[in-house]
Amino acid sequence: MEETVFRAENLSVSFQRYDQRALERSALRVISDLSLDTRKGEIVAVAGASGSGKSLLAHAIMGILPTNASVSGSLYYRGEALDEKRLARLRGRAIALIPQSVSFLDPLMRVGAQVAGVKKRDAARQEAFKRLGLLPGVEQLYPFQLSGGMARRALVATAIISGAQLIIADEPTPGMDTRIALEALRCFRELADEGKSIILITHDLELAMGIADRLAVFYAGTSVELADAQDFIAGEHALRHPYTKALWKALPQNAFEPIAGFQPYAGNVATSTALAGCLFAPRCPLKSPECENAVPPMQELRGGQVRCIHAA
Repeated sequence: MEETVFRAENLSVSFQRYDQRALERSALRVISDLSLDTRKGEIVAVAGASGSGKSLLAHAIMGILPTNASVSGSLYYRGEALDEKRLARLRGRAIALIPQSVSFLDPLMRVGAQVAGVKKRDAARQEAFKRLGLLPGVEQLYPFQLSGGMARRALVATAIISGAQLIIADEPTPGMDTRIALEALRCFRELADEGKSIILITHDLELAMGIADRLAVFYAGTSVELADAQDFIAGEHALRHPYTKALWKALPQNAFEPIAGFQPYAGNVATSTALAGCLFAPRCPLKSPECENAVPPMQELRGGQVRCIHAA
């Protein structure tokens, strides 16, 4: 088995907030007991609805959460704890982020200088720009002179030439036309084949199935299933969690069948997951009284991992 490059164990993230009267402070938990790992040479896609904690996971890994955030659990890079001091040495070097927002580009710095960083990387930057459809001369522009899709391509190029061993790509393709988006995904696949590890955050389950080695499905701030991409391609019978099955059935090429209800808002989830019960239970066809007692841990099942007492 390939080396595990990154691992998150029982990761929880909450934010301190004040009520409307600004008199009482409470904790808003947005990620609860989340577990995830990625190995050398693979792409792990993280899929789920908006608000399920995907981007916050990326920011927690990079250590760029706001100051009112509290983080518990453990993060590991190449088997060693990823504490604040070690992360400061690795961030932008061994670990790189392609952020979802193009506002991460420095508005006062030309794009070429931001992507290449140093002169010896100019050739690599030029090759990356060419592959991603950025024409000569773009490197002399400032971010405000780029379209949203061009800015995203510049961010992707930054990670491609960074030499990072772990790349976290947070929704990297919106705003790109299909040809360029597919080329960006091919770049990720090549990097993985060279031994890099990629965490690809996406809303697009179908896209994830086509590029990833494994898929992690998030729901209401936690991971509910982690499985080989081939299981998603094989169909509903190969999947484990009721929510994952529902996502698969909602795809247009499958049953195109929506699931009733909504993902719970983080403010309505109990601070203690031991009191909350299974977060998917209100929408689950397999719900039983046991589901209301506690959130089950991730468990091994048929070569994958699932968080459900009814999974079979």
